[in-house]
Amino acid sequence: MTLIFLTVIENELAKKACLNMYPQLSNIVSIDKMNDATTSSEFNNTSELEILKRDHKVYVILLLALNKSNLSPMDCIETAVWVSSTDNYPRESVVNTLEPSDRLNRRFSYWSSEGQSDPYIPETLMYKLSDGIWLVTEIDIQPFEAFFQSGKPTYSAKSVRFRINYPKSPQDVAMQLRRRPHLKPADDMFEWTYTSPEFPMTQENRLQPFKLPEPVLCMGGYLQIELLGRVQRQEMDGLFYICVDHVRVLGRPLYPAFDVVIIAPRGKLLLKYNPMAFSSVLKSVSIDEITHMR
Repeated sequence: MTLIFLTVIENELAKKACLNMYPQLSNIVSIDKMNDATTSSEFNNTSELEILKRDHKVYVILLLALNKSNLSPMDCIETAVWVSSTDNYPRESVVNTLEPSDRLNRRFSYWSSEGQSDPYIPETLMYKLSDGIWLVTEIDIQPFEAFFQSGKPTYSAKSVRFRINYPKSPQDVAMQLRRRPHLKPADDMFEWTYTSPEFPMTQENRLQPFKLPEPVLCMGGYLQIELLGRVQRQEMDGLFYICVDHVRVLGRPLYPAFDVVIIAPRGKLLLKYNPMAFSSVLKSVSIDEITHMR
């Protein structure tokens, strides 16, 4: 081992490069190599340098996976879990926004807020993202056009902002959502990892793409969509509404090469690494490099 390589390992430069790109990885407190036959007694006898060498390889591979994932983005929403208001539940439930079509079983499929006289009152939609590590690149929203109303108005928001988190204790959040589905989980139940800039929304019935300035690392977390400002009054009651037809979150998965386990109650992370699956998330790394990293 050369002196330069030893310096790189001892100073954890690969780990620091990962944290520089994605600061939320700073919550990783341990690494678990999947399918590792090493027993606990063998691991306890492993020298500190050997552990640093292993961690260095894992972080180098993670950097490569973050930068060279070759998988096409796919929708990574698992389910809708909460919304700030609903006009007619369950007919206009937020669950309807998971359906790409504006009609389901011969009925219109969309979410509608309650009406407000103040156009500045916001609405919030909350979704659980799929488990695993994802690089989210784009969030798409389609406002709903009320074909059945005079003039076919589109009930868009004026603008939108996104927030991403993961729960400090997944069990506690899941339990609250089951027991009190109409009560938003408190912000301090989450580690908040990203808040987007505010994007303008057009008053058009089409899937509007909101490309994030940089890919955002998500780890089995939740997405909050903040709909800011109302632009359309309903003729019947003169109140402002926001209605959404469909929501889609596009991301590239790093699973099964990488996964995370949240360590409750403080939200620390265990990084899990599967070297046998790493090539599935790479684009232009040679087999020799992959084999060496194992």
